[in-house]
Amino acid sequence: MLTIRSGVEAELEQVLALWREAEAVPGATDSEAALVRLLETGPDGLLVAEVEGELVGTLIAAWDGWRGNLYRLAVARSHRRQGIARTLLAEGERRLREKGAVRISALAIAESEAPGLWTAVGYSPDTRVRRFVKNF
Repeated sequence: MLTIRSGVEAELEQVLALWREAEAVPGATDSEAALVRLLETGPDGLLVAEVEGELVGTLIAAWDGWRGNLYRLAVARSHRRQGIARTLLAEGERRLREKGAVRISALAIAESEAPGLWTAVGYSPDTRVRRFVKNF
């Protein structure tokens, strides 16, 4: 049985391990400290998917007071193609809309399976925007 719930600090190591296993491209914010900050600023921003007590998926659904943003959609290889990503997305969208979001942006790695999923669930690439990043 699949359960979607808010992530908690005690399982952040598992979240990071899932991201590595799911071959999510590592970034400057892939640390336990960064995830602790996320939970401090938005306790319900980290969604986790569980099957029989095993953490099998994640999604960050962040609200900045203006727009909703989705990051780090990841599903364990052993649990892909079972609707987990779509269920995480539906819950993330629900939570963001409940907070007032009328636009949600998704950040996805171009050379992955993710772009196909995003378009399948109704998102469109915005070719007017280019992402710029500065790490500290």
